[in-house]
Amino acid sequence: MSKELVDALDALEAERGIDRSVVVDALEDALKAAYKKQYNTADNVEATFDDKKGNISIKQVKNVVLDDDLEDDETEIALSDALALNRAYEAGDEIRFDVTPKDFGRMAAQAAKQVIVQKMREASRQAVYNKFAEYENEIITGEVDRQDSRFLYVNLPGNQEAVMAPNDQMPNERYRMGDRIKVLVNKVENNAKGPQIFVSRTAPDLVKRLFEQEVPEVYDGTVEIMSIAREAGDRSKIAVYTHDGDLDPVGAMVGQRGARVQSVVNELAGENMDIVEWVEDEAQYIANALNPSEVTDVIFDSENDRAVTVIVPDNQLSLAIGKKGQNARLAARLTGFKIDIKSESEAAETLAQKPADDKQIDEDEE
Repeated sequence: MSKELVDALDALEAERGIDRSVVVDALEDALKAAYKKQYNTADNVEATFDDKKGNISIKQVKNVVLDDDLEDDETEIALSDALALNRAYEAGDEIRFDVTPKDFGRMAAQAAKQVIVQKMREASRQAVYNKFAEYENEIITGEVDRQDSRFLYVNLPGNQEAVMAPNDQMPNERYRMGDRIKVLVNKVENNAKGPQIFVSRTAPDLVKRLFEQEVPEVYDGTVEIMSIAREAGDRSKIAVYTHDGDLDPVGAMVGQRGARVQSVVNELAGENMDIVEWVEDEAQYIANALNPSEVTDVIFDSENDRAVTVIVPDNQLSLAIGKKGQNARLAARLTGFKIDIKSESEAAETLAQKPADDKQIDEDEE
């Protein structure tokens, strides 16, 4: 028993990286609890495990009290009895008596087994958590396992299960058991039931990580993705920037004959990608964000510094707004501005109406 315990501790420390002192502390607590349960004793017992030799001992701790103050034989010892053991004892000292049962080996073995199994389980959970916590906000390839009303379950490397909530699933995709998919690890939790990994196919950062895989200039930081607005499965807008004056950041993202962007589109089941250049000039940036439409003018609201009116040619109005307002909506998310789009004709009518309104106000005041 002793050698087996020491060998088990050595293995836990070497193979699982579990601190032996943590196991020893837990084992001593378990041995103490087992002894108290078996012999129905008071709390004044200590369990000690020698992790070098494997020896186990149970000791009862008694406080030395004056003979007239003795109240409980289980927890106290009279000073006269203590002095009979050792003339150096005095009131207030503690004396430890060895009460290790001869048949305690079987009980100790069971307690040790439970502790070791528990610590192995905890260590395994912690190892999984530590591993996947490092992947948080990164792409990982998994295999679709099953689906229920709450989640899509994805097996990750190491046979670790991850869950994908309905709002993290692409609306234009149908997942079948065995499908291999790239997912973004967007959250890793460590709770009482063990680590739980949440993954997504709809997160904007999935688009960013896919471009990092396809575009070396993004991976090395030469081209920066400044902002992403996404309606997963349908369309994304990406704003990019570079400090390198000789490099076209949009061209770098698109690649020769569109090869780079097409790889991302294919991975996202045909999701369209609008890639625009980020510039410091906010008016120009907003105009870029409304690509593919042309923009005649960008007028900032004097009362709201995050609102603008964008003027576009009459024949570009529907293109600027987009199907069901999508182009304007994504441009607003990309830039952080509230965008009101007007055609040149509408803008001209508004300007023509304004002097008339002003004149009417003046007449009313008179």
